[in-house]
Amino acid sequence: MAFVNRGLELCQGSTLDRSLFLPGMGINSQFPRREQRRRTISLVTISQKQQDSNRRSLGMRLRTVVPVKPSPAPAPDKPVQFDVKAIVTVRRKRKEALRETIEKHLDSLFDAVGSNIVLQLVSEKIDPNTKSGKKSEEAVLKGWLQKSAVRAEKVHYTATFTISSDFGHPGAIIVTNQHQKEFFLENIVLEGLIGGPVYFPCNSYVQSKKENPEKRIFFCNKTPEGLKQLRQKELQNLRGDGKGTRKHSDRIYDYDVYNDLGNPDKSKDLARPVLGGEDIPYPRRCRTGRSATAIDPLAEIRVDEPVPLYVPRDETFEEMKQDAFAAGRLKALLHNLIPSLIASLTPKKEFQCFSEIDRLYKEGFKLEFELKNELLKNMPKMVNRFRETSEGLLRYDTPSIISKDRFAWLRDDEFARQTLAGVNPVSIELLKVFPPKSKLDPEIYGSPESAIKEEHILGQLNGMSVEQALEANKLFILDYHDTYLPVIKEINAQDGRKAYATRAIFFLSPLNTLKPIAIELSLPPPSPGCQSKRVFTPANDATTYWRWQLAKAHVCANDAGVHQLVNHWLRTHASMEPYVISAHRHLSTMHPIFKLLQPHMRYTLEINALARQSLINAEGVIESFFTPGKYCMDLSAAAYRTQWRFDLEALPADLIRRGMAVEDPTQQHGIKLVIEDYPYATDGLLIWSSIKEWVEEYVGFYYSEVGTVQNDVELQAWWYEIKNKGHVDKRNETWWPKLETKEDLSGILTTMIWIASGQHAALNFGQYPYGGYVPNRPCLMRRLIPEEEDPEYQNFLSNPQKYFLRSLPSLLQALNTMAVVDTLSTHSADEEYLGQRQNSVWTSDLNAIDAFHKFSATMQGVEKIIHQRNKDSNLRNRNGAGVVPYELLIPTSKPGVTGRGVPNSVSI
Repeated sequence: MAFVNRGLELCQGSTLDRSLFLPGMGINSQFPRREQRRRTISLVTISQKQQDSNRRSLGMRLRTVVPVKPSPAPAPDKPVQFDVKAIVTVRRKRKEALRETIEKHLDSLFDAVGSNIVLQLVSEKIDPNTKSGKKSEEAVLKGWLQKSAVRAEKVHYTATFTISSDFGHPGAIIVTNQHQKEFFLENIVLEGLIGGPVYFPCNSYVQSKKENPEKRIFFCNKTPEGLKQLRQKELQNLRGDGKGTRKHSDRIYDYDVYNDLGNPDKSKDLARPVLGGEDIPYPRRCRTGRSATAIDPLAEIRVDEPVPLYVPRDETFEEMKQDAFAAGRLKALLHNLIPSLIASLTPKKEFQCFSEIDRLYKEGFKLEFELKNELLKNMPKMVNRFRETSEGLLRYDTPSIISKDRFAWLRDDEFARQTLAGVNPVSIELLKVFPPKSKLDPEIYGSPESAIKEEHILGQLNGMSVEQALEANKLFILDYHDTYLPVIKEINAQDGRKAYATRAIFFLSPLNTLKPIAIELSLPPPSPGCQSKRVFTPANDATTYWRWQLAKAHVCANDAGVHQLVNHWLRTHASMEPYVISAHRHLSTMHPIFKLLQPHMRYTLEINALARQSLINAEGVIESFFTPGKYCMDLSAAAYRTQWRFDLEALPADLIRRGMAVEDPTQQHGIKLVIEDYPYATDGLLIWSSIKEWVEEYVGFYYSEVGTVQNDVELQAWWYEIKNKGHVDKRNETWWPKLETKEDLSGILTTMIWIASGQHAALNFGQYPYGGYVPNRPCLMRRLIPEEEDPEYQNFLSNPQKYFLRSLPSLLQALNTMAVVDTLSTHSADEEYLGQRQNSVWTSDLNAIDAFHKFSATMQGVEKIIHQRNKDSNLRNRNGAGVVPYELLIPTSKPGVTGRGVPNSVSI
C-alpha cells in the first residue's frame, strides 16, 4: 500500500524541531531553535477530494460578497469538516493453535455485531473545557470480519475520522479493544491531513477491554501541552502500584529481590537465600507479585515450566524467537533423552576413552548392546521410536576448538590463549606483586601469601629475574583463590564435586603469546595455621605431565564457573535488568533516549525470567552441572558485593582495572594495551569506540545546550531509580557517575549499550565452540589430584588417562552441559545485530537517522577489519596452525551456532 513506502514522511509533515519536549515531561521546551539543525520532512498534500471541497467552500464565500460598501470587518471563516483515514497494521501469528483460530473467528463475529476495535484521535491543542488535548469522535476499525481469513503476517485495516479544520495536529491515538483476545498493533498511519501523513509506531499488544479496562495510548513524536497529561498517565500505568500478582497480559514494570530461586515447599534442601538486601546485596529483578511459600514467608512460590514467569507483555519473545528457543530445547531434550535413560540404569557412567567423546560428533550417541537390551525390556516403545528417528538428531556438531586440531586443547599455549581469545577473556590480570597475596582473613584461611615461589617460575622467564619480569609487565594471573576458597569446603561436601581455589601464572613471550608457568591449588586449612597449598609447574616427565593436565583442568572448571555466574550472568544479564525496568517506568516512548536504548533492551527481561526458572534456580542447570553446585548464586552475590562497579564496566576502564591497559591519550582509543595481541580487547575497542561516537553524536542533537540534561525530568528520574531501586544495595557508593552534562549522559549510555551488545556477545556465543568439547572446558571436576600417600595414587599411575576422564564430568553431566551451551550459543532468525534496527522508522529526526546510517557503515567496516586481523600471521593469538580465529565480536551472523555475531541486546 502507498503508506508503507512513505518511509520518513512522518509526524505532522512539519519542520522538525528538537525542542518539542516539555519541562517535566522529558526535554526542556525552552531550547533555542537552531536553523542549521532543522530538517524539513517531505509533505504529502491534502487529498484531491478535500481540496475540491475547500475550493467550493471558498467560492461560495466569494460569491456572497456584496461590493456595494466596505464591510467593517470580515467574519472569521467557519471551521471546515473533513475526513482523515487511519491505516492500521496488525501483525498476526504465522502459526496458530486451534484454540487461537477459534478465538480469532469469534472475535470476527463479535466485531460484526458491534464489539469493535475503537480509535480516537487526540490533538496537540488544548480543549478549553477539559484543559487537555482535544479529542475526536470515536471511529471503528473496518474490515475485521472480511479479513479474518486472510493468510498474511501483516493485515491492514482502516478507520475514518471526521474532524474540524481547527482540531489541530493529532499527537496521540487512543485504542480500545472490545474483542475477546489481544492483538499485536504494529503501527497506525493517518492520511488526509494538510501537513502530510502522521506515523504512530506502536509495536505492542493491545489487550481486550475485558482483560484490562485501561485504554491504550500511542503517541507520535512530541509532547506539546495538550498531550502532557496523557504522557504522564501512560508512564504511571507502566509503573503500576506495586501491589497484586501480575497477569500474563499486564504491562507493569516494577522491582523485586531474587526470592524465587529456591523451592522450600518441595524440600528444605531446595531452600535458597534471598538475593538483594543488606545481608546479600544483588541487583533487582522484575516483580511478579506471586504469593509467598508456605515454609518461608520471604520466598516466592515457584512457577515451573511450561507455565511462564511473568514479564511485561511486550517483553515476551516474538513468534520467531519462540520457535528458535523451542527448537533449541527440543534438540537438547533429544540429545539428553537416551543418556538420561541410561543414567537411570547406570547413573555414574563415565567416558572410557577420548575416542568415545569424539564419536559424539562423528556418529552421535549410540546404545551399547547390553544397555539397549536393558532399555528394550523396560521401555520398548521408546527405543523403537528412536530407531525410527533420523540419525542426526542425536549427533552433536563439532565444536570449533577441535574442528582444526583434535589435540589443540592439550597444549599449554592454547590453554593460555583462551584467557585472551576464548569465551571468558575478561578475568586475566597483570600480576603486580609476587608472590600473589590473598585479601581473605588469615585467621580463618591461613597465610595470605601464595605458595608459588621464585624457584617455581625462574626457569620459565627467558633469562629474566622475577623482579625484571614484573617491571616489564611480563607476568599475568588468573586468580580465583579468594573467589572459591570461602566455599571450597561446602563445594567438596557435595556429591560428585571436588574443587580447589586456583591461581595460574602466565609469562608473556616475545611473540605476544602467553604460556602458563605455575598453577597453585589450595584447600581450606585443616586447622589454624596449617597450609594446604600445592604448586604445579609444566611437565618434565610422564607423571608430572598428567598432574599438570589435571591442574589445568581444575583451573578451567573454576574459570567456567566464574564466567557463567559472574562475568556472564551478573555483569550482563542481571545488571542490565534494572536499566530496562527503569527506562520503561520513566522514559516515554517518545523520549529520544528511550528510542536510542530500545533495541538494546529487547528480550532481556524474558530471557532473564527463563534463567530464573530453569538455569540459576535450585537444582537448575547451573547448580546441577557447574562446580559451585548449590552455592552458585552465593558466589555470584559475593562478586557483586566486592567487585561490581558501574563505572568500571566500561571497556577501557575494565582493561585499566585489570592492568591490561594503561591510559595513553596519544593512542586511538585513549589507552595502550599491555598485550598488543589481545583479540577480545582489540576487537572490543573497535566496537566500543564506534558505539561511543554514535552515542555522542546522537546525544548532541538533543542536549547541545547547557543545563538540558539536568532539566530533563524523565531522564533524571530514570538514572535516579537505577541507582536507588535497581541497584539499591549499592546506592551509597561514591563511584556512581553523575548525570549533569551531555558528556556524563553519553558515557553512561555507551557503557550500557556495550554491556548489552559487545560484552554479552563476547561472553555468550563462544560457549559451545569452546565448551562443547568437555575436556577443553569442564564445567566441574569430580576428583582431586592424588598425592603419593593417597589410595588412588596407584590407580592414577597405572592409567592416568582413565583417571583424567573419571575426574571430568560424568557422561550425563557432560551431555546435559553440551546441550545447554549449544542452545545458549544459538542465534535466532530474527536476531537484530549492532548497527541494525528492526523498525526502519524508529525516529522522524533525519539527522539522527543519518548518524545511525553512519554507525551502521562503521559496523560493516569493523567486520572487515576483524577478518583482516584473523588472516594476519603475526597475530598468533588468532592465527596459526589449528588456531581458532577470534570471531566472537564480528558484528553480524547467520542463524544458528556460529561463534560470531553481536546482537543489540542480551537476548539469549
